Amino acid sequence: MAPALSKFANKRTLASACALTALLWILKRRGKKQVVKYRNAWPANDIQYVIKEEKPKSPKAHVNAAFLRQLRKLLKIGIPSVVSTEFGFVLLIATSLIARSLCDLWMINIGTLIESSIVNMDAHLFKKRLVKFMAVLPLISVVNNVLKYGIYEMKLRLRTNITQDLLQQYLKGFTYYKMSNLDSRIANPDQLLSTDVDKFCESCTDLYSNIAKPSLDIVIYVYRLTTNLGSKTPLFMLSYLVFAGTILTHLRKPIGQMTVKEQRLEGEYRHINSRLITNSEEIAFYQGNNREKLTLLASFHKLVTHLRKCLEFRTFIGIIDNFVGKYMATIVGFYAVSLPFLQKNHPILSGTPDHRFKSYYTYGRMLVKLAEAIGRLVLAGREMTRLAGFTARVTEIKVVLDDLNAGKYERTMVSDFKDEPIGSPGEGKIVTKDNVIQFDRVPLITPNGDILIRELSFEVKSGMNVLVCGPNGCGKSSLFRILGELWPVWSGIITKPPRGKLFYIPQRPYMTLGTLRDQIIYPHTKAEMMRRGQMTDDDLKKLLNLVQLSHLLERENLTNSEGQGWDVVADWMDVLSGGEKQRIAMARLFYHKPQFAILDECTSAVSVDVEDSMYSYCRQANITLFTVSHRRSLWKHHEYYLHMDGRGNYEFKAIEPDTEEFGS
Repeated sequence: MAPALSKFANKRTLASACALTALLWILKRRGKKQVVKYRNAWPANDIQYVIKEEKPKSPKAHVNAAFLRQLRKLLKIGIPSVVSTEFGFVLLIATSLIARSLCDLWMINIGTLIESSIVNMDAHLFKKRLVKFMAVLPLISVVNNVLKYGIYEMKLRLRTNITQDLLQQYLKGFTYYKMSNLDSRIANPDQLLSTDVDKFCESCTDLYSNIAKPSLDIVIYVYRLTTNLGSKTPLFMLSYLVFAGTILTHLRKPIGQMTVKEQRLEGEYRHINSRLITNSEEIAFYQGNNREKLTLLASFHKLVTHLRKCLEFRTFIGIIDNFVGKYMATIVGFYAVSLPFLQKNHPILSGTPDHRFKSYYTYGRMLVKLAEAIGRLVLAGREMTRLAGFTARVTEIKVVLDDLNAGKYERTMVSDFKDEPIGSPGEGKIVTKDNVIQFDRVPLITPNGDILIRELSFEVKSGMNVLVCGPNGCGKSSLFRILGELWPVWSGIITKPPRGKLFYIPQRPYMTLGTLRDQIIYPHTKAEMMRRGQMTDDDLKKLLNLVQLSHLLERENLTNSEGQGWDVVADWMDVLSGGEKQRIAMARLFYHKPQFAILDECTSAVSVDVEDSMYSYCRQANITLFTVSHRRSLWKHHEYYLHMDGRGNYEFKAIEPDTEEFGS
C-alpha cells in the first residue's frame, strides 16, 4: 500500500510542477503577444485623451482607521437606527448564522453517532439515528435559505438607502450640473451611483456573513474544545489565526488601490462608449469611425491591461491565501488535535478504545471545523481589502456632493484663480424679488476662470422685453447660466424672481420620457397639473393650437398600444422634428406662465409667421422676454437691447426706431 501511495504522490507532484511550468510559459507568451499586437495596432503614445481632469490625488483605499470611519458613515445611511427594518435584517442574519452553527455542531454529533452504529453493526440504532437525521434536514435547509434570503434582502436595502441618499443630494438644486461643469473631482458619476454602490453593498453584506459565521464558529468550537481538551489546543489555533491574518493583511494592501483604479477605468471606458452614441451623427458626417475605434480600443486596452495586472496579483495572493489560510490551517488543525491524544495521562484517554475513537472523531471534526473557520476568517481579509476600495469610491462621491451642496468647488482653473481681486466663487449675493431682474456689478466668469465682463450692471422690470446680442463667446449664455444659478456668482448682487417664475428655453429643447402631455407640462407630472387645477387637457389643446401643433393629437403614427392622444408614449426626441420640438417648448412656456422667459435661439427652426404669433402671445400673457436671436424680425417684440462686444464691454439701451441690428 505504501509504495502505491508513494507512487501516487510522486505523480501528483510531477503533475503540479508541469501545471506551474505551463502557467508561467502561457503568461510569458501572452505578454509578448499583447505587446506585439498593440504595437502593430498603433504607436503607444499616438492615442491620448483625458476624461475631465484626472486628479493626481486618488482616494486612499487601505484597511485602517480611515476606512472604518468611512464604512461607519455609509452603514449609518444604510442602517438608519436600531429600530429600523434594516437592523431587523441584521438580526435575522445573525440569528440564522447562530442557527447554522448550531446545526453544524448537531450534524457533527449525529454523524459521529450514525457512523458509530455502523462500526458496531447495530442496525436498529443505525436506522433510528438515520431517520432522526432525515427528520431534521428540512429544518436545516430552511435555516440555510433564510440566511441567503436575509443576506440578499440586506444588500437590496443597503443599496436602496444609500442610492436614495446620494440621488437626493445629486438631484438637489443644480448639483448634477455643477458636478459635471464646475467641479473636476468626479469624472463618471453614473458609474459611482450605479455599479460602485451595488458592488459596495454586495461586498459589505458578503463580508458580514463571511466574518460573522467563522467568528461565531470559532467562539463555539473554542468553548467546546477548551471544556473537553483544555486551552492548549484552541490557543494554538488562535495564535495561528493572528499570525496568518497579520501576514496576509499586509500582502493584500495593493488590492484596495487596484479596485479603485479598476472602477475608474471601467467608468472611463463606459463614458467613451456613451460619447460615441451621443455624438454619432457628427462623427458619421466626419467619417470618424476609425479614429473613434482607436480611442475606444486605447481605453479598452488600458482597462484590460489593468485587469490583467489585478488578475496576476490576485492569483499570486490566492496561492498564498490557499496555502496559509486553507492548507496550513488544516495542518495546524491536525497537529492541534493530536496534542491531547499524544499526551500521557490526559483525561480524554481514559476509557475504552471505542470511547477514545468517538472522542477523537467528534473533537477532531470540531478542530477541522475550527481550522476551516480560521481559514475563512483569514481569507475574509481579502474581501475586506476589496471593500475598502469600494468604500473609498462611494465616500468620494458623497464628499463631493456635500461640498457642492455647500457651495465648495474644486476645479483646476478656478482653484488657481483665487488671488484675483474680482472675488471668488460663491461670494456674490442673490436676492429674491418679484417682477425684476437686476445685475449690480456682477462679473461674468466661466468655470475655467475666463473673465468675459468684469462688472455687469443693468435692471429689467416686468414688461421690459430685452434682446441680448453679440458675437459668439461674448457671454450671452454665461449671463443666463449665472442668472439661472448654474454658475456661482463671484461678486456683486443679483436680484431676480424665485426659480419657478423664471423659465429658460434653449435652442435644442429637452423632451422627457413619457406621454405627449408630459412634454407640455414638464417638469410637472399629470398629478401636479391636476392638483394645480388651472389646466385641463382641453386647455393644453389650446396651447398646441397657439403653436400650430394640434395635429399631433391625431397623427396616425403617434397612436400605438401605449395610448392615444395625450396619453401616447413615444421617443419624442426622434418622433418630433427640430421645429416641432421648439414649438413644444414654447407651449411649455405658455403652460407655466412665468414672469420672465429666457429664449436662447429657441425659434431658429420655426417659420417667421409662427414665430411672430408665439412672441405676440407672450406679450399678451405678460411674459417678459430675454431673447438671444440673430433674426431681425424679432426686434419689434422688444423694447431694450443688451449688446456685448466680446472684448469685455457691453451696452444696455432702449431700442430706437432707427436702431440697427448688431452683427453676430
